[in-house]
Amino acid sequence: MQPYPTLAAIDLGSNSFHLQVGRVEGEQLFYLDAIKESVRLAGGLNANKKLDAASQRRALNCLARFAERLRGMPAGAVRAVGTSALRVARNAPEFLEKARAALGFEIEIVAGREEARLIYLGVSHSLPLIPQTRLVVDIGGGSTECIIGDGYEPRDRESLRMGCVLFSNRFFPEGRIDRAAMKAAEVAARIETRIVAGPVFGRGGWVEAVGSSGTARALGELCRLNGHSDGAITLEGLRWLREHLVKLGSVDLLDLPGLKPDRRPVISGGLAIMLAIFEELGVERMNVAQGAMREGILWDLLGRVHDRDMRDVSVSQFQRRYQVDMAQALRVETLALGLFQPEETEARQRLAWAARLHEIGISIAHSGFHKHGAYILENADMPGFSRRDQAFIALLVRAGHGSLGKLTLAPDADAWPLILCLRLGQLFNMSRSDAAPPPLALRCDNGACRLSVPADWLKDNSLTRVALEEEVREWAKATAGVRLELA
Repeated sequence: MQPYPTLAAIDLGSNSFHLQVGRVEGEQLFYLDAIKESVRLAGGLNANKKLDAASQRRALNCLARFAERLRGMPAGAVRAVGTSALRVARNAPEFLEKARAALGFEIEIVAGREEARLIYLGVSHSLPLIPQTRLVVDIGGGSTECIIGDGYEPRDRESLRMGCVLFSNRFFPEGRIDRAAMKAAEVAARIETRIVAGPVFGRGGWVEAVGSSGTARALGELCRLNGHSDGAITLEGLRWLREHLVKLGSVDLLDLPGLKPDRRPVISGGLAIMLAIFEELGVERMNVAQGAMREGILWDLLGRVHDRDMRDVSVSQFQRRYQVDMAQALRVETLALGLFQPEETEARQRLAWAARLHEIGISIAHSGFHKHGAYILENADMPGFSRRDQAFIALLVRAGHGSLGKLTLAPDADAWPLILCLRLGQLFNMSRSDAAPPPLALRCDNGACRLSVPADWLKDNSLTRVALEEEVREWAKATAGVRLELA
């Protein structure tokens, strides 16, 4: 990726949308503009898990305003990430089309554990480095991420299905609060937190607890300005706030120093979740970090600029984990990229990753290895990758071997040329030897692809010739926007 003087991160959270812009100086980031708007996307999820019209309208208006600030920035310098509400919304694909048009940039949806990685990256860069292990907790609008890490590296990551917007709507409708509702919310949160309670996330597994994002900052300010801490979140302060809320009976009556108006409607749900985390994980005091997911996105983007792309690291880890034949993967990658004509960086990256991972399914079974590999790639946690990227690479791996007939791809899909090059990369390396492949030339024009192979080489390599003729027939049968011919 080429260097950029300025980078921008957009965090499409379930409660708030954030835009953070940073200036790049060598390997350092200096934060510039920061814009936040309360959108409450998770609050717009109806009983059918669909985003209602009002929440979509708030989100699109916000993204249009962000677009004004980002006007003129190149696509490679901007990364927009969607989280919990967009993971669960059934109409997310339709909404994302409108959202991308409003923002003017691609939007990724990341899995919960990838969200946790980005959060830790942002938090760790906002705090002094310490030799001890940290617990980081981020209560968002639709999910809560818990991370254990050392330095800048997250070690264990979990995403829990509870958030301040969801819990406030579920247990405290219209802002009403009573003791029974608060107890029910805490019990539900404690049950969810027990997924991570144990030796890793429990009190013995870390030295310092840190909270990030809006809920943690609001609770820290409430504790500080009401005499219960110096700015940290304390168990004593949380219990005091619970009693105060129950006595008031409604968040509409809550008027305390440190509580901003946009945080008031969701503070009860966030409080119940934080209390459960304190009780289940043995936390008595939690410091509050200024960094959060949006800063993590920026640092991750900076890593890509400096050729430390986390996606490359994940691919290498998968190769080792599934005992991939590295020499064969390199042969296939080299030939496939050599045949692929477009210079588009993103497409070439995806083709390279698919080539490196095309045989990971062999560790499960040789029969149908491409299907096993695709299943792994679709469902595994791959730090650095969005769900969309994972799905695309899984598609390439599945289509890279066997019949093309079962692929449900539109004839004009962008994947077809990549699939062709990946299949040819495997076909001409069937011998798994280091012998140089023949000089090949692939020319495509409006879907008609002509592959030039020296006739004398085909004559001397009859097994490859037969496989190549079968490949031509396979493309002729497929409903693809590509046809393969031998020149």
